[in-house]
Amino acid sequence: MNEEIQKALEVLRNGGIILYPTDTVWGIGCDATDPEAVAKVYAIKNREDSKSLVLLASDMDMICRYVREVPEMAVQLVEVNDKPMTIIYPGAVAGEKGCMKSDRRALAYNAVAEDGTVGIRIPMMDFCCQLVHRLGRPIVSTSANISGEPAPAGFSEISEQIRNAVDHVVDPSLEKGSTGRSSSIIKVGLDYSIEIIRK
Repeated sequence: MNEEIQKALEVLRNGGIILYPTDTVWGIGCDATDPEAVAKVYAIKNREDSKSLVLLASDMDMICRYVREVPEMAVQLVEVNDKPMTIIYPGAVAGEKGCMKSDRRALAYNAVAEDGTVGIRIPMMDFCCQLVHRLGRPIVSTSANISGEPAPAGFSEISEQIRNAVDHVVDPSLEKGSTGRSSSIIKVGLDYSIEIIRK
């Protein structure tokens, strides 16, 4: 696994795109602070960049660096959660709109929703956690399919078009920790509001 993490890190650090297993479904990923890499992900998925992307973070400390004020409710949800869960946070720390330069201290402007919110999940899978931790920044994790098509439950369901469009494909044997199902999505506000977007 260490060798695969190393290969993936090299690609991510050089602005490349990886195809990798997550705790839910296979994902197309890149450094979430790199607007050019994020633009490539939208192009691969044939998806408008007005739609936001899900990001992976290694822990709550990393989330706190990229969200202006983390709602207390979100911290509590993460502490008690036992299934893959993406939380939509208010007030993402994002780069200037249209700026294609990477700023490691801010998320790429095109990885964040137009209202300034961002969906982030702490993955329940060793490979993903180590990868994000070692990169030191969030990673984009959007399902490995063309927009509008079903998300692939396993590597065998990923189209050749997607496989050929990325810079590196992680060893499929590492998908063992994947559930094959998308995560739940919960939106939280600083006013203690909670909205379940997807169960």
